[in-house]
Amino acid sequence: MKSIKFAIGLSLALLSGAALAQSAGGQGAGGDGEQVFGSQIMTQQERLEYRNRMRQATTQEEREQIRAQHHEQMRTRAKERGVTLPEDPPARGMGGGMGSGAGGGMGGGMGKGAGR
Repeated sequence: MKSIKFAIGLSLALLSGAALAQSAGGQGAGGDGEQVFGSQIMTQQERLEYRNRMRQATTQEEREQIRAQHHEQMRTRAKERGVTLPEDPPARGMGGGMGSGAGGGMGGGMGKGAGR
């Protein structure tokens, strides 16, 4: 019974931690984990301004226009600095993050009753 309560408590703690991490904002254009194209040659202030512009855009078309303009600016800056960036911006929705790779989870463990 103790182990069930512990497992429930642990699950709740993990879920609330994940929710807090999401609400704090990711490292993306809209704070949703989306990669900012050219972020390696931008200042932190520039990244914040770009994200704010993306958040304030009211339509998808406006966001696409901001994204295209930003992409062109970053390509120009990269060329001036001798830095190589991908030709195309990163695919939207394909950010890194916690995927379904091999990970911890609530496995069998090594405690009392393991392997039963």
